[in-house]
Amino acid sequence: MTPTTSRSIRRPILALARSIAVLVTASALLTGCGGEGERKFLDMGTAPAGGAFYPVGNALAEVLNVEKGDNDWIVTAQQTKGSQENIRRIDAGDLQLALANSAITYFAVRGEEGWDKEYPIRTVMTLAPNVAMFISKQDGGPQTITELKGKRVVVGPSGAGFEFFLKPLLEAHGVTYDDFTPSNNTQSAAVDELGDGAVDAAFLGGAVPTASITQACSTHDIHFIPFDAAAKAALLENYPFFHPATIKAEAYSDLEEDFEGLNVGSMHLITHADTDEDTIYQITKTIYKNAEAVQKKHAVGKAINPKVVVTDTGTEFHPGAIRFYKEIGIWPKDAAEDSPADKAPAGKDDAKKSAE
Repeated sequence: MTPTTSRSIRRPILALARSIAVLVTASALLTGCGGEGERKFLDMGTAPAGGAFYPVGNALAEVLNVEKGDNDWIVTAQQTKGSQENIRRIDAGDLQLALANSAITYFAVRGEEGWDKEYPIRTVMTLAPNVAMFISKQDGGPQTITELKGKRVVVGPSGAGFEFFLKPLLEAHGVTYDDFTPSNNTQSAAVDELGDGAVDAAFLGGAVPTASITQACSTHDIHFIPFDAAAKAALLENYPFFHPATIKAEAYSDLEEDFEGLNVGSMHLITHADTDEDTIYQITKTIYKNAEAVQKKHAVGKAINPKVVVTDTGTEFHPGAIRFYKEIGIWPKDAAEDSPADKAPAGKDDAKKSAE
């Protein structure tokens, strides 16, 4: 073989080797899951624009990027369809972080209420409460949850997952979806339908005060349908994502006294059970230490405090988050760290049978 022939063979081989090296390097960067020192690209699922998840996710991502310190990550908030898509995409590896309603996650990690398996999701921190209730017109509308039977009722936007907390709430009051005519619509549209007489009641809520309820009170005389005391007590005992929430009378113009409501599933930040512990430790630490920066971008920053972030909603916390909360002394001493399946509350079997 002549020297010229040898060189002509080596050239394409060296070129191929260089191409492979470039591809391998690019792949490692894009995965964001490589070894120490590699930049991490973290995608955070939110929800459609117009709700709370989208601006909250953007606020968290911005703060994580600006205040990252020595952490070499780039966090990007992605608009999604909401909690259910976020949970599935975390499981598939398409998202590394996401916002979700804790009631929806509760059933996902247990593989119940329509979920096809037990999803390996963990909580990073609990955030803003979702304080919701049924409202109707004072004149002629249903006055109790039992009186929803035979009526037309807005039960949230289609595909939003309201059924995950509405179904047990209704069943505790002896009512099912089959007892009334459900209507799927946004909260703003629900107020319009209530005013037009197209529906008799609507389930509305979010952070207090909720814009849609304020809107309803400004245009109609609104009745806040109370929760039955025994039903409420059973919900609080059987489902850890339900929490009591008192709405002060001054929150809405049509409230004459404080309303004993329910947080029907807080917003929480979630991740995969197998996400690197150090990464989640640093994510948790960065958000918590920069709560004021988050609050400047969105009011959810008020919820980033010692009492709220460690609230148990029935989904196990990620070890990285637990490590940080223990380090700063806010992790509850009696908090369980076992699997969600081991933490099924009293009465859960009966609730599952009634759902089947």
